[in-house]
Amino acid sequence: MKTNSKKNITVETPLMASLHFFFTFSLLLLFAGNTFAQKADLAKTPPMGWNSWNTFATNINEELVIGVVDSMVSMGFRDVGYNYVVIDDGWMLRERDEEGNLVADPEKFPNGIKHLADYVHSKGMKFGIYNCAGTQTCGGYPGGRGHEYQDARLYASWGVDYLKYDWCYHGNLTSDAAYTTMRDALYATGRPILFSICEWGDTEPWFWAGEVGHAWRISGDIYPCYDCEDRHDDGLPTQWSAWGVMKILNMRNNDTLRRYAHAGAWNDFDMMEVGNGMTPAEDRTHFAMWSLLASPLMLGNDVRKTSKETIALLTNKEIIAVNQDALGIQGFKYLQDKNLEIWAKPLQGGAWALCFLNTGNESEKITFNWNSHTIIDKIFNKEISFAKTPCKIRDLCAKKDVGTTKKPLVATIASHDVLMVTLKPLKK
Repeated sequence: MKTNSKKNITVETPLMASLHFFFTFSLLLLFAGNTFAQKADLAKTPPMGWNSWNTFATNINEELVIGVVDSMVSMGFRDVGYNYVVIDDGWMLRERDEEGNLVADPEKFPNGIKHLADYVHSKGMKFGIYNCAGTQTCGGYPGGRGHEYQDARLYASWGVDYLKYDWCYHGNLTSDAAYTTMRDALYATGRPILFSICEWGDTEPWFWAGEVGHAWRISGDIYPCYDCEDRHDDGLPTQWSAWGVMKILNMRNNDTLRRYAHAGAWNDFDMMEVGNGMTPAEDRTHFAMWSLLASPLMLGNDVRKTSKETIALLTNKEIIAVNQDALGIQGFKYLQDKNLEIWAKPLQGGAWALCFLNTGNESEKITFNWNSHTIIDKIFNKEISFAKTPCKIRDLCAKKDVGTTKKPLVATIASHDVLMVTLKPLKK
């Protein structure tokens, strides 16, 4: 740079202009590279944690969340991978302050959000928060539209590690543009914040969200269990039918969705309802299928009051390992025969996970001749012929080996239950 001393004007020569452009462009490349790496590192496998919405809706407060955190630690949830604690809608006041900042409800969170985030961090866990891309959240609280960078800076100052971003009151916003703005705002803070896109699948986010967030919802809300005695006319719990497990499981063409799921970017089948009123069999199916589909595993129950049976299921390391498998491939439906569905997921090391799911209202006895089956994943070019590659069979719910594929599998699967197995090639 040159300075004209007479007029005190700075003159930029062509050489300086070129160097300035090169320096600025290099910084932009560095920023883009860092954010890309940050994005992948935050969700190499599907995120796991707890979210307040399914059980508590907007009725949340500091005491509740601290109790949940303490229970997640004492009951072993943290130690098997559930490391995000996310407060959903209802944490803030109905109006922003004079400077346009969001304000935590002082009656619900008297010590503020940073105090709560610090407590979560002190327990070796990460803290998440909720807002919305529209003018209001779904519960009628201030949304993020027009305040993206301001809100992102506030979240970062509080120590937020995870943002769930909803899609209510969005008006004429374009979804990919709205979520990209919030992504850029989060990146600009310099703090690694996992970005969960809660757009309900309305604008097919699997086509665009992989470059924007770490996970994206593929459907509307799973049914929240405010009254676990609630039943439909068919007598089934609302979490199983209606907007429950089976509707979400089968509502999308998973062969289309699954090609876009990979490390750092996951299809989100919504928060879990395990422990919220379904039968033990339905809970097993819910957890097994969400794991096989590489969905984020976000607890939606009151973990402070979790039964020993539910704890044992949700902390089953062998089922969790299928979800967290480093290969990062989402499972798919391999075969359906009336009420019996067989779902498959390739795993690292040439192994596979299979779920035999009985969707019917009666028990189903199966005889599965392995030598007659070759499972092919055309999208990710994975294949196994059991006639050529005999495998050891491991029952993940029972946590025991149950033979090999050299003999047919004979089993009885209860109504709405699942037999989940892993298949590992036998050593030659």
